[in-house]
Amino acid sequence: MNPTPWKIDASHSGIHFTVRHMVISKVRGHFSKFEGEVTFDEAAPEKTKVKVNIDASSISTNEPKRDDHLRSPDFFDVAKFPALTFESTKTEKKGDRLAVTGNLSMHGVTREVVLDAELLGVGKDPWGGKRAGFTAKTSLDRKDFGLGWNQVLEAGGVLVGDKIEIELEVEAIAPAAVKAA
Repeated sequence: MNPTPWKIDASHSGIHFTVRHMVISKVRGHFSKFEGEVTFDEAAPEKTKVKVNIDASSISTNEPKRDDHLRSPDFFDVAKFPALTFESTKTEKKGDRLAVTGNLSMHGVTREVVLDAELLGVGKDPWGGKRAGFTAKTSLDRKDFGLGWNQVLEAGGVLVGDKIEIELEVEAIAPAAVKAA
């Protein structure tokens, strides 16, 4: 049986990130607009493939001025680079987890990243369809993607950390259930 693409249900999924702020705290945020698919075979999860397109302008940290700055040329430059994309190139089974390797593109730069992923489960939804849940995380250095803006603080250190922690919660709908949902 060939794996088929399951549609990511954005209303039940999330793309979240965390970054250090002034070395003393962390700021959390998310992207609210994205779409994609997970090509998935329950019998062979190591054959999983993922493709996601994220609207860069949908970034939110619950602070409008900071969000506007993140959309500016200092960071994502959404006028020039309106999307972030991820497309997997291989998936390996690592015990009860999956290592999903793929190309992440943002701000005009593409780099390979590895997602530490877990299949949370597969089940029927109330409408007779089938859904699968996944969680994944990775970290990256924002400078590797050309996101180097920062501000030196008077007391030492910088305003924004370089390491970005990314967490994904994904619910995918099997093809036959897409119309029903």
